[in-house]
Amino acid sequence: MPDGRDTPLSIGDLAPDFTLLDQSGSTFTLSSARADRAVLVVFFPFAFSGLCTGELTEIRDDLGRFDNDRVQVVTISCDPSFSLRAWADREAYFFPLLSDFWPHGEVARSFGVLHERGFAVRGTFLIDTDGVVRWALVNAPGERRDFSGFHEVLGDLAEGALPA
Repeated sequence: MPDGRDTPLSIGDLAPDFTLLDQSGSTFTLSSARADRAVLVVFFPFAFSGLCTGELTEIRDDLGRFDNDRVQVVTISCDPSFSLRAWADREAYFFPLLSDFWPHGEVARSFGVLHERGFAVRGTFLIDTDGVVRWALVNAPGERRDFSGFHEVLGDLAEGALPA
């Protein structure tokens, strides 16, 4: 169960802005990134774990559907950036893996997906250029996420018919 925020963000909520470092030490700020295109924010529990590796490999293997002229993908965990760098190098993840290590889980908490044991649950949020959550999916630890709903909503984004 997430702690901090009572419930995860949902469709129509304004996403909290944040700034985190990626696996290469580069700064990522949500408000800057969403100025030009939507952002898919993918929280995951742990680097090097089987289920997380499978999910991020799905993104890597179909990156054009997750990162293109309409949307960009960023992933976030409470792992330190050094672990994320080693994992990204091993798995050839060429998209941002953001570290929410310190203050520990602050961004996951603000999205309502910080587990009481100090890791992010599988929260997935599509944030539009105005900062509004247009699609959200939260899965419990051990429960694989299904990105198909994201792809449907992204199609609506391209057609200008997003749900309010």
